[in-house]
Amino acid sequence: MQEPANASSTRKKSKSSQSMSSTNRGTRFGKYSLLNRIAVGGMAEVFLARQEGLEGFEKTICIKRIRPHLSSQPNFVQMFLNEAKLAAQLNHPNIVQIYDLGRVNDSYFIAMEYISGRDMSRIIPKAEKAGISFPMIYALRIASNVCEGLYFAHTKTDAYGNPLNIVHRDITPENILVSFSGTVKIVDFGIAKANTQLEQTRAGEIKGKLSYMSPEQCMGHQLDARSDIFSFGSVIYEWVTGYKLFTGENEMAILKSIIDGKIYPPSYFKEDVPEAVERILMKALDKDKNKRYQSAWEMQFDIDTYLASSEFTPSNIHLSNFLKQIFGDEIEREKELLVKHKEESDRREGQKGQGGGEEEILELEDVGGRALTDSIMKKGALDSSLDDTASGKKGSGVRSRRGDHGELRIKLSADEIEALQRVADRNKISIEQLTREMLRSHVKWLAG
Repeated sequence: MQEPANASSTRKKSKSSQSMSSTNRGTRFGKYSLLNRIAVGGMAEVFLARQEGLEGFEKTICIKRIRPHLSSQPNFVQMFLNEAKLAAQLNHPNIVQIYDLGRVNDSYFIAMEYISGRDMSRIIPKAEKAGISFPMIYALRIASNVCEGLYFAHTKTDAYGNPLNIVHRDITPENILVSFSGTVKIVDFGIAKANTQLEQTRAGEIKGKLSYMSPEQCMGHQLDARSDIFSFGSVIYEWVTGYKLFTGENEMAILKSIIDGKIYPPSYFKEDVPEAVERILMKALDKDKNKRYQSAWEMQFDIDTYLASSEFTPSNIHLSNFLKQIFGDEIEREKELLVKHKEESDRREGQKGQGGGEEEILELEDVGGRALTDSIMKKGALDSSLDDTASGKKGSGVRSRRGDHGELRIKLSADEIEALQRVADRNKISIEQLTREMLRSHVKWLAG
Protein backbone atom coordinates (compact mmCIF):
# COMPACT_ATOMS: atom_id res chain seq x y z
CA MET A 1 0.00 0.00 0.00
CA GLN A 2 1.14 3.50 -0.69
CA GLU A 3 -0.50 5.57 2.08
CA PRO A 4 -3.76 6.03 3.61
CA ALA A 5 -4.48 7.42 3.48
CA ASN A 6 -4.74 3.17 3.81
CA ALA A 7 -3.75 5.71 3.61
CA SER A 8 -4.99 6.42 1.66
CA SER A 9 -6.69 5.57 2.30
CA THR A 10 -6.09 8.23 4.52
CA ARG A 11 -6.41 11.07 3.61
CA LYS A 12 -6.48 13.23 4.56
CA LYS A 13 -4.49 13.18 5.63
CA SER A 14 -0.98 12.92 6.99
CA LYS A 15 -3.00 9.93 5.78
CA SER A 16 -1.73 10.59 2.30
CA SER A 17 2.00 10.84 2.54
CA GLN A 18 4.05 8.08 1.05
CA SER A 19 7.14 10.19 1.58
CA MET A 20 9.15 8.66 4.36
CA SER A 21 10.78 10.64 7.11
CA SER A 22 14.40 10.11 7.97
CA THR A 23 13.49 8.43 11.24
CA ASN A 24 14.88 4.91 11.54
CA ARG A 25 12.69 2.13 12.88
CA GLY A 26 13.00 -1.54 13.63
CA THR A 27 10.22 -2.26 16.10
CA ARG A 28 8.94 -5.83 16.18
CA PHE A 29 5.19 -6.17 15.75
CA GLY A 30 4.22 -9.80 15.84
CA LYS A 31 5.90 -11.48 12.87
CA TYR A 32 6.57 -8.13 11.20
CA SER A 33 9.25 -5.49 11.59
CA LEU A 34 7.97 -1.91 11.50
CA LEU A 35 10.47 0.22 9.60
CA ASN A 36 8.83 3.62 9.61
CA ARG A 37 5.51 5.26 10.28
CA ILE A 38 4.38 6.90 7.04
CA ALA A 39 0.86 8.11 7.82
CA VAL A 40 -1.54 8.82 10.67
CA GLY A 41 -5.30 9.24 10.45
CA GLY A 42 -8.18 9.43 12.86
CA MET A 43 -8.78 5.68 12.64
CA ALA A 44 -5.40 4.13 12.00
CA GLU A 45 -1.68 4.64 11.58
CA VAL A 46 0.24 3.16 8.66
CA PHE A 47 3.73 1.73 8.84
CA LEU A 48 6.18 0.67 6.20
CA ALA A 49 7.06 -2.84 7.35
CA ARG A 50 8.99 -5.94 6.44
CA GLN A 51 7.86 -9.53 6.54
CA GLU A 52 10.64 -12.09 6.92
CA GLY A 53 10.78 -15.83 6.36
CA LEU A 54 13.03 -18.79 5.74
CA GLU A 55 16.26 -18.64 3.77
CA GLY A 56 16.42 -14.86 3.82
CA PHE A 57 12.92 -14.35 2.41
CA GLU A 58 11.64 -10.83 2.97
CA LYS A 59 8.84 -8.70 1.58
CA THR A 60 8.13 -5.00 1.98
CA ILE A 61 4.52 -4.44 3.00
CA CYS A 62 2.35 -1.90 4.79
CA ILE A 63 0.78 -2.38 8.21
CA LYS A 64 -2.37 -0.42 8.91
CA ARG A 65 -2.82 -0.56 12.66
CA ILE A 66 -6.02 0.54 14.34
CA ARG A 67 -5.39 3.30 16.86
CA PRO A 68 -5.11 1.86 20.39
CA HIS A 69 -8.06 3.74 21.89
CA LEU A 70 -10.43 2.31 19.25
CA SER A 71 -9.75 -1.26 20.34
CA SER A 72 -12.00 -0.59 23.33
CA GLN A 73 -15.03 0.13 21.10
CA PRO A 74 -16.60 -3.32 20.45
CA ASN A 75 -18.98 -2.12 17.72
CA PHE A 76 -16.16 -0.51 15.77
CA VAL A 77 -13.85 -3.51 16.18
CA GLN A 78 -16.49 -5.98 15.02
CA MET A 79 -17.44 -3.93 11.97
CA PHE A 80 -13.79 -3.39 11.13
CA LEU A 81 -13.11 -7.12 11.28
CA ASN A 82 -16.17 -8.04 9.22
CA GLU A 83 -15.44 -5.49 6.51
CA ALA A 84 -11.73 -6.33 6.42
CA LYS A 85 -12.55 -10.02 5.92
CA LEU A 86 -14.68 -9.09 2.92
CA ALA A 87 -12.01 -6.79 1.50
CA ALA A 88 -9.40 -9.54 1.89
CA GLN A 89 -11.28 -11.56 -0.73
CA LEU A 90 -10.68 -8.92 -3.39
CA ASN A 91 -7.75 -10.19 -5.41
CA HIS A 92 -7.55 -7.92 -8.44
CA PRO A 93 -4.74 -6.00 -10.21
CA ASN A 94 -6.49 -2.67 -9.55
CA ILE A 95 -7.16 -3.22 -5.86
CA VAL A 96 -4.55 -3.09 -3.10
CA GLN A 97 -4.26 -6.64 -1.81
CA ILE A 98 -4.78 -7.49 1.85
CA TYR A 99 -2.38 -10.20 3.04
CA ASP A 100 -3.19 -10.59 6.70
CA LEU A 101 -5.67 -9.55 9.36
CA GLY A 102 -4.85 -10.03 13.00
CA ARG A 103 -4.15 -8.72 16.46
CA VAL A 104 -0.97 -8.17 18.45
CA ASN A 105 -1.78 -7.64 22.11
CA ASP A 106 -4.74 -5.23 21.91
CA SER A 107 -3.86 -3.81 18.50
CA TYR A 108 -5.87 -4.93 15.46
CA PHE A 109 -4.09 -4.59 12.16
CA ILE A 110 -4.19 -5.24 8.43
CA ALA A 111 -1.09 -6.24 6.48
CA MET A 112 -1.41 -5.06 2.91
CA GLU A 113 0.39 -4.63 -0.37
CA TYR A 114 2.99 -1.87 -0.46
CA ILE A 115 2.66 0.41 -3.47
CA SER A 116 5.66 2.53 -4.35
CA GLY A 117 3.82 5.49 -5.81
CA ARG A 118 1.48 8.35 -4.97
CA ASP A 119 -2.23 8.92 -4.56
CA MET A 120 -4.07 11.23 -6.94
CA SER A 121 -4.50 13.95 -4.33
CA ARG A 122 -0.75 14.44 -4.56
CA ILE A 123 -0.04 13.67 -8.20
CA ILE A 124 -2.05 16.47 -9.78
CA PRO A 125 -0.87 19.24 -7.38
CA LYS A 126 2.72 18.06 -7.82
CA ALA A 127 2.38 18.30 -11.61
CA GLU A 128 0.85 21.76 -11.37
CA LYS A 129 3.64 22.89 -9.07
CA ALA A 130 6.10 21.76 -11.73
CA GLY A 131 4.21 23.79 -14.31
CA ILE A 132 2.75 20.71 -16.01
CA SER A 133 -0.97 20.49 -16.65
CA PHE A 134 -2.20 16.99 -15.80
CA PRO A 135 -3.35 15.52 -19.15
CA MET A 136 -7.04 14.68 -19.36
CA ILE A 137 -6.19 11.57 -21.35
CA TYR A 138 -4.10 10.31 -18.41
CA ALA A 139 -6.97 11.01 -16.03
CA LEU A 140 -9.29 8.93 -18.20
CA ARG A 141 -6.80 6.08 -18.45
CA ILE A 142 -6.59 5.99 -14.65
CA ALA A 143 -10.39 6.23 -14.46
CA SER A 144 -10.78 3.18 -16.71
CA ASN A 145 -8.59 1.10 -14.40
CA VAL A 146 -10.48 2.28 -11.33
CA CYS A 147 -13.78 1.31 -12.96
CA GLU A 148 -12.40 -2.15 -13.62
CA GLY A 149 -11.43 -2.58 -9.96
CA LEU A 150 -14.79 -1.24 -8.77
CA TYR A 151 -16.74 -3.59 -11.04
CA PHE A 152 -14.80 -6.57 -9.72
CA ALA A 153 -15.54 -5.60 -6.12
CA HIS A 154 -19.19 -4.74 -6.74
CA THR A 155 -19.89 -8.08 -8.42
CA LYS A 156 -17.79 -10.27 -6.12
CA THR A 157 -19.58 -13.38 -4.83
CA ASP A 158 -18.80 -15.92 -2.16
CA ALA A 159 -17.86 -19.54 -2.87
CA TYR A 160 -21.55 -20.39 -3.34
CA GLY A 161 -22.29 -17.62 -5.81
CA ASN A 162 -24.01 -15.33 -3.33
CA PRO A 163 -23.25 -11.63 -3.92
CA LEU A 164 -21.14 -9.98 -1.23
CA ASN A 165 -22.65 -6.55 -2.01
CA ILE A 166 -19.38 -4.75 -1.41
CA VAL A 167 -19.51 -0.96 -1.68
CA HIS A 168 -16.38 1.12 -1.14
CA ARG A 169 -18.17 4.20 0.31
CA ASP A 170 -15.07 6.38 0.23
CA ILE A 171 -13.97 6.85 -3.38
CA THR A 172 -11.77 9.94 -3.14
CA PRO A 173 -8.53 11.06 -4.82
CA GLU A 174 -6.64 9.94 -1.69
CA ASN A 175 -7.85 6.37 -2.10
CA ILE A 176 -6.72 6.04 -5.72
CA LEU A 177 -3.04 5.23 -6.06
CA VAL A 178 -0.76 5.17 -9.08
CA SER A 179 2.51 3.30 -8.69
CA PHE A 180 5.75 4.51 -10.19
CA SER A 181 5.45 1.59 -12.60
CA GLY A 182 2.12 2.98 -13.84
CA THR A 183 -0.24 0.53 -12.10
CA VAL A 184 -3.50 1.96 -10.73
CA LYS A 185 -4.82 0.71 -7.39
CA ILE A 186 -7.86 1.38 -5.20
CA VAL A 187 -7.16 1.27 -1.48
CA ASP A 188 -9.24 0.92 1.69
CA PHE A 189 -12.10 -1.26 0.49
CA GLY A 190 -14.34 -2.04 3.42
CA ILE A 191 -12.66 0.35 5.84
CA ALA A 192 -14.96 3.30 5.23
CA LYS A 193 -18.01 1.56 6.72
CA ALA A 194 -16.15 0.77 9.92
CA ASN A 195 -14.94 4.36 10.04
CA THR A 196 -18.54 5.55 10.40
CA GLN A 197 -18.60 3.91 13.83
CA LEU A 198 -15.96 6.29 15.20
CA GLU A 199 -17.12 8.39 18.12
CA GLN A 200 -14.66 11.13 17.22
CA THR A 201 -13.65 12.17 13.71
CA ARG A 202 -11.74 15.28 12.82
CA ALA A 203 -13.92 17.97 11.27
CA GLY A 204 -11.54 18.45 8.34
CA GLU A 205 -11.63 14.75 7.50
CA ILE A 206 -15.43 14.67 7.56
CA LYS A 207 -15.60 17.75 5.36
CA GLY A 208 -13.14 16.28 2.88
CA LYS A 209 -15.02 13.01 2.59
CA LEU A 210 -18.42 14.70 2.25
CA SER A 211 -17.39 16.39 -0.98
CA TYR A 212 -17.33 13.03 -2.76
CA MET A 213 -20.40 11.39 -1.25
CA SER A 214 -23.46 10.44 -3.28
CA PRO A 215 -26.88 11.99 -2.60
CA GLU A 216 -28.20 8.72 -1.17
CA GLN A 217 -25.14 8.43 1.06
CA CYS A 218 -25.73 11.95 2.37
CA MET A 219 -29.31 11.04 3.22
CA GLY A 220 -28.36 7.80 4.97
CA HIS A 221 -30.07 5.50 2.48
CA GLN A 222 -28.98 1.96 1.71
CA LEU A 223 -26.07 2.00 -0.73
CA ASP A 224 -25.17 -0.08 -3.73
CA ALA A 225 -22.59 0.10 -6.51
CA ARG A 226 -24.21 3.19 -8.01
CA SER A 227 -23.17 5.24 -4.99
CA ASP A 228 -19.50 4.55 -5.75
CA ILE A 229 -20.12 5.48 -9.39
CA PHE A 230 -21.46 8.90 -8.38
CA SER A 231 -18.52 9.44 -6.03
CA PHE A 232 -16.05 8.49 -8.73
CA GLY A 233 -17.81 10.74 -11.19
CA SER A 234 -17.17 13.71 -8.89
CA VAL A 235 -13.52 12.66 -8.61
CA ILE A 236 -13.02 12.50 -12.40
CA TYR A 237 -14.87 15.81 -12.78
CA GLU A 238 -12.26 17.37 -10.50
CA TRP A 239 -9.38 15.78 -12.42
CA VAL A 240 -10.70 16.98 -15.78
CA THR A 241 -11.81 20.52 -14.87
CA GLY A 242 -9.56 21.37 -11.93
CA TYR A 243 -12.62 22.30 -9.84
CA LYS A 244 -14.03 20.42 -6.87
CA LEU A 245 -17.67 19.78 -7.66
CA PHE A 246 -19.21 20.05 -4.19
CA THR A 247 -17.94 22.61 -1.70
CA GLY A 248 -19.32 24.68 1.13
CA GLU A 249 -18.43 26.66 4.22
CA ASN A 250 -19.53 23.83 6.50
CA GLU A 251 -20.77 20.25 6.44
CA MET A 252 -24.43 21.15 6.01
CA ALA A 253 -23.62 23.42 3.08
CA ILE A 254 -21.73 20.60 1.34
CA LEU A 255 -24.59 18.14 1.96
CA LYS A 256 -27.11 20.62 0.55
CA SER A 257 -24.91 21.15 -2.50
CA ILE A 258 -24.77 17.41 -3.19
CA ILE A 259 -28.49 16.81 -2.63
CA ASP A 260 -30.03 19.97 -4.13
CA GLY A 261 -27.27 21.87 -5.94
CA LYS A 262 -26.99 22.21 -9.69
CA ILE A 263 -24.25 20.24 -11.42
CA TYR A 264 -22.76 22.32 -14.21
CA PRO A 265 -21.37 20.53 -17.28
CA PRO A 266 -17.56 20.24 -17.19
CA SER A 267 -17.34 22.57 -20.22
CA TYR A 268 -18.71 25.33 -18.02
CA PHE A 269 -15.32 25.42 -16.27
CA LYS A 270 -13.14 24.13 -19.10
CA GLU A 271 -14.23 24.83 -22.65
CA ASP A 272 -12.12 22.17 -24.34
CA VAL A 273 -13.72 19.19 -22.57
CA PRO A 274 -14.89 16.84 -25.37
CA GLU A 275 -18.63 16.21 -25.63
CA ALA A 276 -18.13 12.46 -25.17
CA VAL A 277 -16.28 12.99 -21.90
CA GLU A 278 -18.92 15.44 -20.74
CA ARG A 279 -21.66 12.91 -21.42
CA ILE A 280 -19.82 10.26 -19.40
CA LEU A 281 -19.40 12.56 -16.40
CA MET A 282 -22.95 13.90 -16.44
CA LYS A 283 -24.38 10.38 -16.62
CA ALA A 284 -22.22 9.21 -13.72
CA LEU A 285 -23.31 12.27 -11.72
CA ASP A 286 -27.05 11.96 -12.26
CA LYS A 287 -28.67 12.45 -8.86
CA ASP A 288 -31.27 9.85 -9.76
CA LYS A 289 -29.35 6.62 -9.31
CA ASN A 290 -31.67 4.84 -11.74
CA LYS A 291 -30.46 7.16 -14.51
CA ARG A 292 -26.78 6.76 -13.71
CA TYR A 293 -24.52 4.06 -15.03
CA GLN A 294 -25.88 0.91 -13.45
CA SER A 295 -22.46 -0.68 -13.22
CA ALA A 296 -18.83 0.42 -13.27
CA TRP A 297 -18.37 -1.81 -16.34
CA GLU A 298 -20.82 0.34 -18.33
CA MET A 299 -18.90 3.44 -17.34
CA GLN A 300 -15.57 1.83 -18.20
CA PHE A 301 -16.91 0.79 -21.62
CA ASP A 302 -17.76 4.39 -22.51
CA ILE A 303 -14.39 5.64 -21.23
CA ASP A 304 -12.51 2.97 -23.18
CA THR A 305 -14.53 3.75 -26.30
CA TYR A 306 -13.46 7.37 -26.09
CA LEU A 307 -9.83 6.42 -25.43
CA ALA A 308 -9.83 4.10 -28.43
CA SER A 309 -11.01 6.94 -30.66
CA SER A 310 -8.31 9.31 -29.42
CA GLU A 311 -5.11 9.99 -31.33
CA PHE A 312 -3.07 8.99 -28.26
CA THR A 313 -3.94 6.33 -25.70
CA PRO A 314 -1.54 6.22 -22.75
CA SER A 315 -0.20 2.94 -21.41
CA ASN A 316 1.18 2.05 -18.00
CA ILE A 317 4.61 2.97 -19.32
CA HIS A 318 3.40 6.48 -20.16
CA LEU A 319 1.92 6.90 -16.68
CA SER A 320 5.14 5.58 -15.18
CA ASN A 321 7.30 7.99 -17.13
CA PHE A 322 5.06 10.91 -16.21
CA LEU A 323 5.26 10.14 -12.48
CA LYS A 324 9.00 9.59 -12.61
CA GLN A 325 9.35 12.95 -14.30
CA ILE A 326 7.59 14.89 -11.55
CA PHE A 327 8.58 12.74 -8.55
CA GLY A 328 12.15 11.90 -9.55
CA ASP A 329 13.74 13.58 -6.53
CA GLU A 330 11.40 11.84 -4.09
CA ILE A 331 11.86 8.43 -5.70
CA GLU A 332 15.62 8.52 -5.22
CA ARG A 333 15.26 9.72 -1.65
CA GLU A 334 12.85 6.91 -0.81
CA LYS A 335 15.18 4.29 -2.26
CA GLU A 336 17.96 5.57 -0.03
CA LEU A 337 15.70 5.58 3.01
CA LEU A 338 14.49 2.02 2.34
CA VAL A 339 18.09 0.83 2.33
CA LYS A 340 18.81 2.83 5.46
CA HIS A 341 15.77 1.44 7.29
CA LYS A 342 16.72 -2.10 6.36
CA GLU A 343 20.31 -1.69 7.55
CA GLU A 344 19.19 -0.10 10.80
CA SER A 345 16.56 -2.78 11.38
CA ASP A 346 19.09 -5.55 10.71
CA ARG A 347 21.53 -3.95 13.12
CA ARG A 348 18.94 -3.72 15.88
CA GLU A 349 17.78 -7.27 15.29
CA GLY A 350 21.36 -8.43 15.62
CA GLN A 351 21.66 -6.63 18.94
CA LYS A 352 18.39 -7.90 20.37
CA GLY A 353 18.46 -11.38 18.87
CA GLN A 354 15.33 -12.97 17.56
CA GLY A 355 13.39 -12.64 20.80
CA GLY A 356 12.22 -9.05 20.36
CA GLY A 357 8.79 -8.58 21.88
CA GLU A 358 5.74 -6.86 20.50
CA GLU A 359 5.34 -3.25 21.40
CA GLU A 360 2.26 -1.09 21.94
CA ILE A 361 2.66 2.46 20.70
CA LEU A 362 0.36 5.15 22.03
CA GLU A 363 0.12 8.32 19.97
CA LEU A 364 -0.62 11.86 21.07
CA GLU A 365 -3.48 12.07 18.59
CA ASP A 366 -5.32 9.39 20.57
CA VAL A 367 -6.74 12.25 22.61
CA GLY A 368 -9.31 13.71 20.25
CA GLY A 369 -7.59 14.88 17.10
CA ARG A 370 -4.37 16.83 17.56
CA ALA A 371 -5.44 18.70 20.69
CA LEU A 372 -2.58 17.57 22.90
CA THR A 373 0.02 17.69 20.14
CA ASP A 374 -0.93 21.25 19.25
CA SER A 375 -0.82 22.29 22.89
CA ILE A 376 2.69 20.94 23.30
CA MET A 377 4.07 22.31 20.04
CA LYS A 378 2.29 25.66 20.04
CA LYS A 379 4.48 28.58 20.97
CA GLY A 380 3.89 29.45 24.58
CA ALA A 381 2.16 26.19 25.41
CA LEU A 382 4.92 25.30 27.79
CA ASP A 383 4.85 27.28 31.01
CA SER A 384 7.79 29.57 30.46
CA SER A 385 7.56 30.83 34.02
CA LEU A 386 8.93 27.58 35.40
CA ASP A 387 12.15 27.99 37.32
CA ASP A 388 15.08 25.64 37.20
CA THR A 389 15.33 24.57 40.82
CA ALA A 390 19.07 24.12 40.64
CA SER A 391 19.93 27.56 39.25
CA GLY A 392 16.88 29.68 39.94
CA LYS A 393 16.83 30.77 36.28
CA LYS A 394 14.02 30.57 33.82
CA GLY A 395 13.66 27.15 32.25
CA SER A 396 12.22 25.87 28.99
CA GLY A 397 9.46 23.78 30.49
CA VAL A 398 11.68 21.43 32.51
CA ARG A 399 10.96 22.11 36.12
CA SER A 400 13.56 19.93 37.78
CA ARG A 401 16.12 17.28 36.96
CA ARG A 402 17.35 14.33 38.98
CA GLY A 403 19.90 12.26 37.10
CA ASP A 404 18.31 11.38 33.75
CA HIS A 405 14.78 12.35 34.78
CA GLY A 406 12.91 15.64 34.63
CA GLU A 407 9.50 17.10 35.26
CA LEU A 408 7.47 18.81 32.53
CA ARG A 409 4.39 20.96 33.06
CA ILE A 410 1.99 21.51 30.17
CA LYS A 411 -0.95 23.90 29.99
CA LEU A 412 -4.06 22.25 28.55
CA SER A 413 -7.59 23.51 28.04
CA ALA A 414 -10.50 22.02 29.94
CA ASP A 415 -11.65 20.21 26.76
CA GLU A 416 -8.21 18.66 26.26
CA ILE A 417 -8.05 17.48 29.87
CA GLU A 418 -11.54 15.99 29.51
CA ALA A 419 -10.46 14.18 26.33
CA LEU A 420 -7.43 12.78 28.14
CA GLN A 421 -9.59 11.63 31.01
CA ARG A 422 -11.98 9.78 28.70
CA VAL A 423 -9.13 7.83 27.10
CA ALA A 424 -7.60 7.12 30.52
CA ASP A 425 -10.92 5.86 31.86
CA ARG A 426 -11.41 3.55 28.86
CA ASN A 427 -7.96 2.07 29.41
CA LYS A 428 -8.39 1.93 33.20
CA ILE A 429 -5.26 3.93 33.95
CA SER A 430 -4.61 7.30 35.52
CA ILE A 431 -4.47 10.43 33.40
CA GLU A 432 -0.87 10.95 34.53
CA GLN A 433 0.15 7.46 33.41
CA LEU A 434 -1.63 7.88 30.07
CA THR A 435 0.05 11.22 29.35
CA ARG A 436 3.47 9.91 30.36
CA GLU A 437 3.19 6.84 28.11
CA MET A 438 1.97 8.86 25.12
CA LEU A 439 4.75 11.40 25.49
CA ARG A 440 7.38 8.70 25.80
CA SER A 441 6.05 6.97 22.69
CA HIS A 442 5.85 10.17 20.70
CA VAL A 443 9.38 11.25 21.59
CA LYS A 444 10.68 7.78 20.73
CA TRP A 445 9.20 7.95 17.22
CA LEU A 446 10.56 11.47 16.71
CA ALA A 447 14.07 10.51 17.76
CA GLY A 448 16.40 10.26 14.80
